Amino acid sequence: MEVKLDKRYPLEVDAERAWQVLRDVKAVAGCMPGAEITEQLDATHYKGTVKVKVGPANAAFGGDIEVKQLDEATRRLQLFGKGADRGGSSASMDLTATVEPGETPASSVLVGQAAVVVNGKFAQFGGRMMTQVSDMLLAQFVDNFRAAAAALPGPEATAAPAPAPQAAREINGLAILWNLIKAWLAGLFGKRA
Repeated sequence: MEVKLDKRYPLEVDAERAWQVLRDVKAVAGCMPGAEITEQLDATHYKGTVKVKVGPANAAFGGDIEVKQLDEATRRLQLFGKGADRGGSSASMDLTATVEPGETPASSVLVGQAAVVVNGKFAQFGGRMMTQVSDMLLAQFVDNFRAAAAALPGPEATAAPAPAPQAAREINGLAILWNLIKAWLAGLFGKRA
């Protein structure tokens, strides 16, 4: 199953600070709920994990990340990641992310395009649910990304940066499921109104 994502997120932080976070693969992984870089193999290759918790069940995906492009001039990052869990599911993601200037010098836009391919039991969720789950995870990611970028000193700041908030170490599947059920119910009753 393949899910394509094309998103734009306005940020209340200048493009330079947003780029400082985006160009750091470890910082980007730290913004994604449940993701962690476990080893840096060289300048462009990493190993990492993603932990998922659905009720009492836990899964840990181990995988590889390759930075295919890091362009300072265009503030563009392209990477490819793939991984698998012990239960036989696998996933891959081809991601391109860019930081664009915002409407004011103190703002920017995080732009991302991704193709995510999931195989095995996790592919059984179906296309519509995968998109909703992706949207929820990306919303959490962007909130963490904004906080990490805002914690960096601005162009006029000389003080040490505040520590970035810690992202959740695992994805809470129960919370995602509850949000999906609420959205489904809202759609169901919204059609009758």
